Amino acid sequence: MANPFEDPAGTFLVLVNHEGRYSLWPVFAEIPPGWQTVFGPSGRPAAVDYVERAWTELGPASPPGAAAPSGTRA
Repeated sequence: MANPFEDPAGTFLVLVNHEGRYSLWPVFAEIPPGWQTVFGPSGRPAAVDYVERAWTELGPASPPGAAAPSGTRA
């Protein structure tokens, strides 16, 4: 089976976490705790385009070693 995260014919969501990190997520998969939908559902090309335009800072929002907010995963 091919990787569903790379399926060119798949339908995707774009997720973001509390640190401003983005993830391309197949619509059939459960959204993990600490992540929320910011775009989609859409085809993979549109979702990738959204991430490329929105995620301009690749580093984490918190300084290294900072504790994650209560109720979220680091």
